[in-house]
Amino acid sequence: MSGHSKWHSIKHKKAATDSKRGRIFTRLIKEMTVAARSGGGDLDANPRLRLVVNTAKAANMPADNIKRAIMRGTGELPGVSYEEVNYEGYGPGGAAIFMRVLTDNRNRTVAELRHILSKNGGNLGESGCVAWMFDRKGYFVVEKAKANEEKLLDLVLNNGGDDLKEDGENFEIFCTPESFESLKAALEKDGIATAAAEVSMVPQNYVKLEGKGAQTMLKLMEALEDQEDIQNVWSNFDIDDAAMQEAS
Repeated sequence: MSGHSKWHSIKHKKAATDSKRGRIFTRLIKEMTVAARSGGGDLDANPRLRLVVNTAKAANMPADNIKRAIMRGTGELPGVSYEEVNYEGYGPGGAAIFMRVLTDNRNRTVAELRHILSKNGGNLGESGCVAWMFDRKGYFVVEKAKANEEKLLDLVLNNGGDDLKEDGENFEIFCTPESFESLKAALEKDGIATAAAEVSMVPQNYVKLEGKGAQTMLKLMEALEDQEDIQNVWSNFDIDDAAMQEAS
């Protein structure tokens, strides 16, 4: 029981609100702009851009929004230049936090992250302080009610997946980053809906949090998710189902 997939499930439910939907669109537009700037606007030749465009389409982003974001990245339209930065820190109970950021003002972003962390029982750390605690992997969450475990395992192992684990009401699926797209396509072809599908920083070990520390950690994660420059935030906390249910 990791907390990893349960946090994704909570995010998935919260994303149904209009305010969260707008935040997701903003995040995806930034990602498309940076991906097009670094690798060009051709989806066939730019896997990173292809992945984020597919994610945007799945989130029902209008085609015009997608086109404009790519054109800003390729320079065909004027746009903001974003810098990619990773930040690391600690939350309540010493839980590790890894944040991936796209920002046009690094000083502003650092100040805001430091404020959010200190307000919620955490602190910003030095580069490299927690990165070693995570592995970069393709990661999927499938609700148990939407898939047969035996069939799902066969599909995963036959399409480049490394592992399938149970986590409460969910299955967690792991693969190498290189196998992510092919496994995602196989899941979609088989009609298996995912509550999360991303190339993620997966913790090697987990820190158990309870009581006030657990609730403070969840508030911290939500505050970080809402910070406008953060694209992704990962942590190695482990919180029981009751606390997660209360948060959702």
